[in-house]
Amino acid sequence: MPAAEHTTARRPGGRSARIRAEIHRAVTELIGEDTEALSIPSIAERAGVAATTIYRRWGDLDTLRTEVAVEVLTADSPVPDTGDLHRDLGVWCEFLITDISRPEKTALLRTVLGANANDSGSIHCLDKREIQISEILEQAHGRGEESPSRQEVMDHVVAPLYFRVLFGTPETDVSYARSLVDRLFAGK
Repeated sequence: MPAAEHTTARRPGGRSARIRAEIHRAVTELIGEDTEALSIPSIAERAGVAATTIYRRWGDLDTLRTEVAVEVLTADSPVPDTGDLHRDLGVWCEFLITDISRPEKTALLRTVLGANANDSGSIHCLDKREIQISEILEQAHGRGEESPSRQEVMDHVVAPLYFRVLFGTPETDVSYARSLVDRLFAGK
């Protein structure tokens, strides 16, 4: 085989994917433990790679931290279908508040907030939440239920949860999340 024809195909899920996953895991763990101590050397040590591997792929800590934050914050989660929109949104909000109030998720959310706005000013990590809300509302529509708009759910439920978690407001918990859903339906 001539040298020009001999190429090595990259394998999805190969060594590079494993290293990336280990580095992402290390960043998430370290952020959850102490965001002030997060550094490329500490990430490299935790991931079992050389610091040069991280510098070569991401260039700097902010780029790596933002990539990890967006990936973690936009991960898929199940959309409930209990047969009742009010219950569906309540269950979904319980998951949401439990998820984003975990220390590592809050730290990642704070990281991505200012670093990942697209051209329209929207933050990519909220795109997944809008998709989930749309799915919940479509299920309700399919059952013939009257429902609020996606924007109403974002404004009256999601926005207050993110705001309170980001600013560390006390008593931002499952009960508070449920109360937001209840208020949304009380206004209908």
